Amino acid sequence: MLSRVASSLYWLSRYVERSDGMLRMIKINYASSQDSIQEFTWRPIIKIFSSDDEHELLAIQHDSRAVIEYLLLNRENPNSILNIVTLARENARSVQEHIPKDLWQCLNEYYHTVKDPNLLWYVQKDDPITALDILIRQVMVYHGTSDSAMERGESRSFMKIGKHLERSIQSIDILDIKFSSISGNPDLLTDIAYWKHLLLSIGGYELYLKTYRQGFDVKNIIELVMLNDDFPRSALYSINNIDRYFSRLKSESNIVHYNNLSFKIGRLKSMITYSSVHTMEEQQLHQFLTEIRSELFGIGNLLNEYYFANS
Repeated sequence: MLSRVASSLYWLSRYVERSDGMLRMIKINYASSQDSIQEFTWRPIIKIFSSDDEHELLAIQHDSRAVIEYLLLNRENPNSILNIVTLARENARSVQEHIPKDLWQCLNEYYHTVKDPNLLWYVQKDDPITALDILIRQVMVYHGTSDSAMERGESRSFMKIGKHLERSIQSIDILDIKFSSISGNPDLLTDIAYWKHLLLSIGGYELYLKTYRQGFDVKNIIELVMLNDDFPRSALYSINNIDRYFSRLKSESNIVHYNNLSFKIGRLKSMITYSSVHTMEEQQLHQFLTEIRSELFGIGNLLNEYYFANS
């Protein structure tokens, strides 16, 4: 497979996964802002999903509609859903012969849905949840089509690696920013709504209730997000899938590069697998998450260098 094709498939998948995580996080936080008695701040979301000047963005941190419009539809925001979906579509268009026609049509429809003027009206004048649900459904159709129609070969492996790499980075970022907020407000440790919204934003609320019967506990939440291999958005589940799909790319023509990257993936897998909530707390959770995030970025950099010809 050409490096250009592999790169487009990988980034197509990463962009769609990024948009999915953003949409779900925005939806849960908007619902939280409506339930909050005190003034609600979007600062944690802005810090995760924006690369622009934080000081300028903090001016709108208490205006839910303004933040949602900025994150969804602002053309000047490189990380807006509009720009991310545009990039996903551009990557898909360049490799149309390598993906099913149905998958291309899903992405094309997602792109045109994001550009629909009605979305802006929902955000500014009506109910932003309606706009978010419309877009979330588009992502769900994409995932269903991808799983049912995509051939089980190299193309799918690169897409799955991109998906799970993006997903693991998002879960770690969300966990890190939520726990960082506790240092400035210790009362959040016992705030049930705070932890419920964290779990809802990454789709882990129902599994948490089924797994842990004693209510919300910080250690259990860390265990779910980092170590639960039944949770599709946990760090362990993601790295196991990265390892699984990368093993399918083994070839004698690139065996040195394959072994180097396989070692790095295996090392990260061991770091997470043989950790516990206790060891994470001993090392300081923020430091541990920073180290895991750095390793994930390192895997992404080596993929760029070895497989996509982008050093």
